[in-house]
Amino acid sequence: MRTWTDALRFAFQPVVNLTTGGIAALEILARPETGDILGEARRNPELDGNLAVLALRAAARKETLLPLHINVFAATLADLGGIGPLPEAVREAGRMPWEVTLDIVPPYTHVPQRALLEAVAVLRGQGFRISADGIGDGDVPLRLLTDLSPDLVKLDASLLARPAAMRAMRTLCEELGALVAVEGVETELQHAAALSAGAQLAQGELFAPPARIPVAEVYVPPSSPAAVPPPRSGPSVREFVRPAAVLPVTASALQVRALLTGSPDVSGVLLVDQTGAPVRSVHRSRFLLSMSGRYGHALYADRPAFKLGDAPRTVGIDATAWEVLDVVAVGGPDRTSDDVTVVDRFGRCVGVVRLADLVRALAETRVEEAAGLNPLTRLPGSDAITGEVDRWLADGRVFALSWLDIDHFKQVNDGAGFAAGDELIRSVGRALQEAAVGHARVGHIGGDDFLVLADETGLDQVAALLDAPWSAGGRPVTLSLATVVCGPGSVADHRQAAACLAPLKKAAKALHGASWVLGRAGLPGHEIRRGSNAYPAQAGCAAVEP
Repeated sequence: MRTWTDALRFAFQPVVNLTTGGIAALEILARPETGDILGEARRNPELDGNLAVLALRAAARKETLLPLHINVFAATLADLGGIGPLPEAVREAGRMPWEVTLDIVPPYTHVPQRALLEAVAVLRGQGFRISADGIGDGDVPLRLLTDLSPDLVKLDASLLARPAAMRAMRTLCEELGALVAVEGVETELQHAAALSAGAQLAQGELFAPPARIPVAEVYVPPSSPAAVPPPRSGPSVREFVRPAAVLPVTASALQVRALLTGSPDVSGVLLVDQTGAPVRSVHRSRFLLSMSGRYGHALYADRPAFKLGDAPRTVGIDATAWEVLDVVAVGGPDRTSDDVTVVDRFGRCVGVVRLADLVRALAETRVEEAAGLNPLTRLPGSDAITGEVDRWLADGRVFALSWLDIDHFKQVNDGAGFAAGDELIRSVGRALQEAAVGHARVGHIGGDDFLVLADETGLDQVAALLDAPWSAGGRPVTLSLATVVCGPGSVADHRQAAACLAPLKKAAKALHGASWVLGRAGLPGHEIRRGSNAYPAQAGCAAVEP
């Protein structure tokens, strides 16, 4: 007698890491051949829980080592207080709960929110990861999304056509400590938009369609450097996380050997405790060399693999790529090829980072930065500073944007010669860099014009340059400085900040001697902090309309 499970098949769709181009996980999708089993599961929590178990078992039959994404309706979690038999099925399959991400899918209407949050707390306590699915095309309340505090937020591709919504979701996810994924990516334009929006993960027909057999490779379009958002203090480690091959800390050397020989792409195995925290790192080459040596198999096969591992090198999920390199640098020279383990705020393994991925990305970043440097001062151009302004605005930071130049510079060039003028520009640039170390960004936008982005508290160090005795070819020279302080909501982007700065620059140039004029975005007038004999012109800019 046929049952509903006889008409059910499962397909696998890869979740792609947009930075590395590798497969980060597999989502398991139910594909009924007849009937509307999914519709019934939405109304029947017990049936939905059984579907989750069958999805896991389907993945186990394919012997995939990748992390898994399993769909479950929000109402199921609220009704069952969890997902019924799934935790036991995970153990039976030899997987760990933290290797499974539960994609909570809509609808949320009429779902008891307190019961849902309590169920999610239980699942988190068991080690499962939580994803909020269908955001942008579903009915999840924004307050509930915040309370869920998911590890991953999956956005519908339709949001890519709404940049403001994407920016808002990216900011929210950063506050929640969640990764951003885009579902339903079908074109290269959508791929580029997902990159520009700062998404770390994506899935869709462009990369690979759902298939009965998990794919080993995906198509990832080549991306131009301009499509990738500029780094803050270096790319985030989140962008480079690969799935980790994990085994319990009690695993034998023979179990580790079986995993490595059956998976040639795995560079190492992490031995983790019951909470998912890494305890030991087993490097592929060193381990196999020990096992293949004389008497190696006899000595180690039945012994704990723990004895052939090293202490794992770990970084937090909020680390930057440069911090990962610092961790690599302090290790012994024999471990430079080891993966670095990434852990969440609970110390649980999130994945690993390969040194090759970091080096390649950081090298590309340095090439891009070098291409934008001014050849005279080797300082970045305006694009680097204005991009940083937009990032500070997105973070809600108060900042001061300053413009500085050399007074009557044409007369300097005409009287002392262009070589003396160039040396003066280089000297001012060096002094600005020294004054800004650790608290400001300096850019050379051309000629004798410089931009400085800083916290308001760091302005005095920059302004101190006005009092230095500058000269070119024996001629005394003075500097002019104009500053606009921008608070949250006072300007929308770097263009408005620059528009507020323009009249302040004019006011500073109207003063005699070294001058400094400071204004505040959204407020009329300005304050003269250096210089005298100003014209009575009003500088400033109007408040930004809400």
